[in-house]
Formats: sequence, C-alpha cells, structure tokens
Amino acid sequence: MLSRIHPIAGAVGLTTILTFWISTVVTEIFGSKHAIITLKQTIPWGLPILVLALALTGASGFRLAGGSTLPVILVKKRRMPFIAANGLLVLIPCAITLDVLAGHDHFGVAFYCVQAVELVAGAINIALMSLNVRDGLRLTGRFGMTTSDPTVAVGSGESQG
Repeated sequence: MLSRIHPIAGAVGLTTILTFWISTVVTEIFGSKHAIITLKQTIPWGLPILVLALALTGASGFRLAGGSTLPVILVKKRRMPFIAANGLLVLIPCAITLDVLAGHDHFGVAFYCVQAVELVAGAINIALMSLNVRDGLRLTGRFGMTTSDPTVAVGSGESQG
C-alpha cells in the first residue's frame, strides 16, 4: 500500500508546486492585474492539498526506506527536510503574504520582492523533488537502471523509497 501511496502523493505534490509556479510566471507575464489578483487569492486554497501530499510523501518514503543505508535512499532522506522547511517556512508564508498584498491592491516593491523569493524557493523545491522522483524511479527500476548499479536496490530486497 505504501509503495502505491508514495509515488502518487509525490506526483501530486510536485504537480501542485509546478502548477503554482507556472501559473505565476505565465500570469505575471501575460495576465492582467485582475488575473494576478485572482491567482494570488486562489493559490492559498491549494495549500492544504500540497501540505497533505508532501506529508504523505515524506512519511511513506521514510517508512518504505526503513533503516536502509543505500546511498540513493540516504540522499533522498537528506533532501526531504530541506523540501519541507522550504515549503513551510518560505513558500506558504509567501503565498499568504502575496494573497493579502494582492487583495489590497498593493503591487509595489514588497509584492515583487516576495514574488521573487517565492519563485526562487519554488524552483528549488521543484528541482529537489524532481531529483527525488528520478531517484525513486531508479530504485524501482523504472529509470532504465540495471541491477548492476551498486547505488540502486533493484531486486535486492531492500525497502524502496
């Protein structure tokens, strides 16, 4: 069951962040002021989905990995606290701040500074989560890796993350 929950939750989390990030960039470049306001006031409604997906991904990943000392699993484990901290301490506060600023029609320096921080932090999480997806695919043998790769647990009986 966990081996099914983990990739689904991870995909939902990554897709949610990608959707927020791409929507922000496209709306900032091509959208009207009204579109920006609407987007910034809509994103916080998606945060519970993101938080739940990331929590399920982290919890199921740690459970699946168990006490494994495989290098690829250890790398995934080291990335997760940074992904979570970046989300909780940077992305969520930025999303809420941008919602409030947009709702009050405050599109000055503060708005665009927070927007820049959010885009950079989002890009970092997208990159780190994508690396975790790649490593997860390697662990399950779906990334074209062979069982001769010493960093991969394909067919070894190790817990997969």
